[in-house]
Amino acid sequence: MTVDDRLEALGIANAGSVYWNLSTAALFEEAVARREGTVAVDGPIVCRTGSRTGRSPRDRFVVDEASSSANINWGDVNRPITSDRFEAVHRVVIEHLRGKDLFVQDCYAGADSAYRLPIRVVTECAWHSLFARHMFITETDRAKLGDHRPELTVINVASCEADPDVHGTDSEAFILLDFSKRLVLIGGTSYAGEIKKSVFSVMNYLLPLRNVMPMHCSANVGPGGDTAVFFGLSGTGKTTLSSDPDRRLIGDDEHGWSDRGVFNFEGGCYAKMIRLSADAEPQIYATTRRFGTVLENVTVDPITRRLDLDDDSVTENTRGAYPLSAIDTFVASGQGDHPPHLIMLTADAFGVLPPISRLTSAGAMYHFLSGYTAKVAGTERGVTEPTATFSTCFGAPFMVWPPTTYASLLGERIAAHGTTAWLVNTGWTGGPFGVGHRMPIAHTRALIAAALGGELDDVEYESDPVFNVEVPVTCPGVPAEVLRPRQTWADPADYDAQAGKLAAMFTRNFEAFAGTTTPEVLAAGPRAGASV
Repeated sequence: MTVDDRLEALGIANAGSVYWNLSTAALFEEAVARREGTVAVDGPIVCRTGSRTGRSPRDRFVVDEASSSANINWGDVNRPITSDRFEAVHRVVIEHLRGKDLFVQDCYAGADSAYRLPIRVVTECAWHSLFARHMFITETDRAKLGDHRPELTVINVASCEADPDVHGTDSEAFILLDFSKRLVLIGGTSYAGEIKKSVFSVMNYLLPLRNVMPMHCSANVGPGGDTAVFFGLSGTGKTTLSSDPDRRLIGDDEHGWSDRGVFNFEGGCYAKMIRLSADAEPQIYATTRRFGTVLENVTVDPITRRLDLDDDSVTENTRGAYPLSAIDTFVASGQGDHPPHLIMLTADAFGVLPPISRLTSAGAMYHFLSGYTAKVAGTERGVTEPTATFSTCFGAPFMVWPPTTYASLLGERIAAHGTTAWLVNTGWTGGPFGVGHRMPIAHTRALIAAALGGELDDVEYESDPVFNVEVPVTCPGVPAEVLRPRQTWADPADYDAQAGKLAAMFTRNFEAFAGTTTPEVLAAGPRAGASV
């Protein structure tokens, strides 16, 4: 099959110059030549994404077609679109690409060859192709690239817009997934994260069909070969805490858990850059001084070309994409054994959850289905006090099957491999946001190190009467009072009121699962109204 035939199989004809599988240096060169970004000191390229500086969840649709329709959890996350409207947008995309230069990357999602998905990413921007090259697993054998047969194609046309009146989209932007065609169409947005999250959504659909648990988590490996996985929503420290110099990084965001162990979906990282610290996150910080790193919406001085990572004038959601090889301690295979420890991260802005607690198997299922964290005042318009956020499976925007499908897969693996689950609060202590302070990252690292190293196995535990979790009484390197959040508040009565408020939020949120989960899981949650 010729190069032209491979494009025509996608419906793309009469394109301009087509650049297949360019290297990082060549793509960097093309992006600079086309004035797609600004080169900063030490070599990263800084790109702007326009008005859309994050994902556009209202613009994401899944084709309602016979082969997958019965499996999909239809609703606000997985919004249906007809095959006819998908094809109408596809025709607009094809026409838009006529005569345009294109960049193609042939790569893979899935480090385990048994579950690897060959993908093809077609973009009109060189920097989007560089992003894809960083994020996915590349083929190092150039001879094999000619035989690449994609089982998923992503076409990203940032400057192409849909017509909501004609195409049934929510706006001019579109992220459309067709599982039967194994095709994703993205347009009307330059935010590169839509590429990686679309591939993640496809993996989240395909892998449960093969009895593999897809996870929105990071993972690393200790000196003894022990794997740990970290679930957590944006802002909870998932990327930061898994990039530990004393452990080797498998990946920072998306993994599968099969009968063979844990494997990364990706070949790179997509980290938040806002207020990044060389002291607290040295490995990630170093990537901002590295040739080829793609930085999105980070402020760069136009004269000196120095970065200002503290500047959120464009967006709080500044991002950096870089290959895993940029982390000195990465695991080249992208794989690890079955994890003895599983950590669920939450940034509790109410300041009432313990900094670490041990969960029963039922408790792990409860908190996995809850997926709790909190937004803080000032991060969104109208948010004036901490607001609870529940994102089931710690990744609701990317989950395709009903949540209990993923929870069942997780429960089976916890039982089969004796995995211990922990709930870790990286949020506030001593009071809620605005009164207390953020949990010191040094304390969080010490708590996680103690849990993973077995130092919390034999210590005394106390049951938290409100949150129904087991809290260690002592931990090396952490003051004892920090472990009991009620003792860090100036007025214990204020703590009691806030804890009861959050417990009631958990209970109300979990009512959606009352008819689909077991009594043991239902009983494992917080106890609204319990006395302290």
